[in-house]
Amino acid sequence: MTKSFKEALKARRTFYRIQNKSTLSDKEIRDLICFAVEFVPSAFNSQTTRVVLLTGKAHEKLWNIVKNVLRKRVPAEVFGKTEEKIDGCFACGYGTILYFEDMAIVRSLQESFPTYKDNFPIWAEQTDAMHQLAVWTMLEDAGMGASLQHYNPLIDDEVRKVWNLSDDWKLIAQMPFGVPVAQPGFKEVKSLDERVFEFTD
Repeated sequence: MTKSFKEALKARRTFYRIQNKSTLSDKEIRDLICFAVEFVPSAFNSQTTRVVLLTGKAHEKLWNIVKNVLRKRVPAEVFGKTEEKIDGCFACGYGTILYFEDMAIVRSLQESFPTYKDNFPIWAEQTDAMHQLAVWTMLEDAGMGASLQHYNPLIDDEVRKVWNLSDDWKLIAQMPFGVPVAQPGFKEVKSLDERVFEFTD
């Protein structure tokens, strides 16, 4: 990393103004993702997270899927604004990273450890979130901007169909990324005294 972990984490922000450029080669992006997948922890070492990298026409195809699905659900008089946001904030980027959880493994763990049955789906979401943060932070460190979107479950079936993905994979989030063209605005941070507590007895 070019920054320390703390510096990179602090600099990680939600970037909506991105362009179809990358500071990394596709191989370097894949290697970055693989690094996160290899070293981010998971409950019971379940390794349930699945990550799909979309660039080029595949990236464009994803956001066309999103627009086509929403066009059927969003009133025509307001769809224009929806399409404008998708094109101007997500589809305009260099690529998109899809995050899934393999629910077949989750169900297997539920059967093997019934005491924790209700926890395994929660733990799966938690490890997925850790993967998202790890990748997001490393992308920022590489000079890229990203955001996290959730058009699931509306697009799940079509995404699995187009890229021939397992029906057991549950889509959790979509992360469009690219070189930033504008910095994010001010972010209000609540007092840490309201959020962090310490006890010694």
